[in-house]
Amino acid sequence: MTVTAAGSGGGLELSPTQVTANYLGNVTEGSGSYTPGTIATATRLTLTPRQTPQSITVVTRQHIEDFGLNNMDDVMRHTPGITVSAYDSDRTNYYSRGFSVNSFQYDGIPSTVRNVGYSAGNTLSDMAIYDRVEVLKGATGLLNGAGSLGATINLIRKKPTAEFKGHVQLGAGSWDNYRSEVDVSGPLTDSGNIRGRAVAAYQDKKSFMDHYSRKTETYYGITEFDLSPDTMLTVGFDYQDNIPQGSSWSGSFPLVNSNGSINKMPRSYNNGTTWSSWEQNTRTAFAMLEHDLGDGWVTKFQLDHKINGYHADLGSIQFVQPAADGTAEINGQKYTGETKSTSADLYATGPFSLFGREHELVVGGSIGTSRWQGKGYWSPEWPGGNKVDFYNWNGHIAKPIYGPAQQHIDDTIRQTGYYLTARFNVIDDLNVILGGRVANYHVTGNNPSYKETGRFIPYAGVIYDLNDNFSVYASYTDIFQPQESTYKDRNEKLLEPDEGQNYELGLKGEFFDGRLNTSIAYFEVHETNRPISDDAYNNQTPAPNNWAFKSSKAVTKGYEAEISGELSPGWQLQGGYTHKIVRDEDDKKLSTFEPEHQVNLNTTYKLKGDLDKFTIGGGVRWQTKGWNEIWNGPLEKNQDITQESYWLVDLMTRYQVTKNLSATVNFNNIFDKSYYTNVGFYNSAAYGEPRNVMVSTRWDF
Repeated sequence: MTVTAAGSGGGLELSPTQVTANYLGNVTEGSGSYTPGTIATATRLTLTPRQTPQSITVVTRQHIEDFGLNNMDDVMRHTPGITVSAYDSDRTNYYSRGFSVNSFQYDGIPSTVRNVGYSAGNTLSDMAIYDRVEVLKGATGLLNGAGSLGATINLIRKKPTAEFKGHVQLGAGSWDNYRSEVDVSGPLTDSGNIRGRAVAAYQDKKSFMDHYSRKTETYYGITEFDLSPDTMLTVGFDYQDNIPQGSSWSGSFPLVNSNGSINKMPRSYNNGTTWSSWEQNTRTAFAMLEHDLGDGWVTKFQLDHKINGYHADLGSIQFVQPAADGTAEINGQKYTGETKSTSADLYATGPFSLFGREHELVVGGSIGTSRWQGKGYWSPEWPGGNKVDFYNWNGHIAKPIYGPAQQHIDDTIRQTGYYLTARFNVIDDLNVILGGRVANYHVTGNNPSYKETGRFIPYAGVIYDLNDNFSVYASYTDIFQPQESTYKDRNEKLLEPDEGQNYELGLKGEFFDGRLNTSIAYFEVHETNRPISDDAYNNQTPAPNNWAFKSSKAVTKGYEAEISGELSPGWQLQGGYTHKIVRDEDDKKLSTFEPEHQVNLNTTYKLKGDLDKFTIGGGVRWQTKGWNEIWNGPLEKNQDITQESYWLVDLMTRYQVTKNLSATVNFNNIFDKSYYTNVGFYNSAAYGEPRNVMVSTRWDF
């Protein structure tokens, strides 16, 4: 079953063995490109990047393979405009346009998995099973309903191929980093009406941090069934285990000691014990049914069920440490639990005629539920005591003994929505996209119950083609996010949902039949109901029994430029520049650890002539300073901790030994820059990786 998606004529030309029935856009695997053919993350309409009236970055399969981007953190570091902040060894958060990114999609279907405080949730994904990662910036409520104001991350899974193919890859790198990967795909019947794919990846790595290591296992299977010439059923699963040892917790070292001085610790310092572990796992089963209705109309049903589990047995040096005598106390806690989530989406899309012109329509609905059950244990007994030598800490201390669970969590989120999008071809050079979603959201359980019914989320976009290469656009998007249970006012009432409106104006370019795409955009994000401390209430004497919050407003203003694709035969490039500032209603800067200026550029070039077996490349990332304010308890004052501006430089080279065998070397942070990926989280800090190298060989068959 070969499908050509409407609107993809300006995209990349892919061979039949690479194009399967994927109405969310062409696959990027095998294209050799750093730009996509078509995308549908914004509206469900299958459009080229130039036709999409929002900023979107796509990290393709070729980009992932060239730079050895094996996990989600790696991909986000290569995404212009995204800030990656590591809380500790096993938890990471992403920021865009001044806001935390917690909206995820899988093959375009919104995920209801929650990034709860004890689980990394969606950020654990191993890239072995994905074709590409799409990052749609700004508010994205049309398809998500509730979610992040900053961006949505859409992970597109690999699809089976019409011909037998596969690869085996082995790698070894710094700090005993070993990785293996097997990927096999092809027809399962003589006629090719059933196709399958299986992927397995295993990684065993130590770290620049003392006594920390992690093992990761990933398995993926997918099968496509052509039930008829017009109908295809897809079923699949993925399975991932992350098993660390020596996990740091709340940064990798405390920032402030007992006399109020700032600790200057080496990058290798690990505040965690040798037994500290933050085990996490993901299990997913999914199904898709696609049917060609004729006359250009297609309908698709998707179902996704996930289980995200965690078992965190943690011990680390935290808070104000060390004491004047150089000793420190270990804090121990344990958390266990899992989130079970189910998401379903049904939509139809196709052309319609109005006033003598052809337009496009999408109509659909979605439902999602997520139940989080967990337990927490703290205040343990330490058989041998919990004091250690801070400056000679090696992670060794006996495990504590816990009593019954002191925390019990059982809450459920249910979200439903109905959406409609229309793309009106007003005149040959002018298209208008109008849409909206009616969203319902309900939270029950331990958290305060919250219900939102019939909330309308509008969408509007205009694209005008200036000539064959350039288009100007403007768009308005909207989203909301119910507050976490901690954000209550002085009357113990949950604050109203965080709301955001994204305004964007830009210029997009398309060159070489879509093989190169460019964009320049100005954006504003207007936020209401941002929770802040209610100081007038909290600072009373005597102090109140509860800590209260109140709602405030904030505005992000910024601009960005991006380029992706082929500059000339053999030369691929993806890069961007982002500037943004977030201010509250008193003109105070917010989200200050996100840099105001960022540059992200990655490129490869296949040499010519006698050196045509070599591909060389490199990447640079630059950002201006970022800072967070911490409370220095011993000095009884607030204090800014700053990460000054810095450059990171990476290099890569590949040698094509034979038609099927290649060897790749990736050098990361070649100038060995020391920098923080996070400061201020529980008055701690965490370092980024020092200089490291990874060597891999790949056999394609």
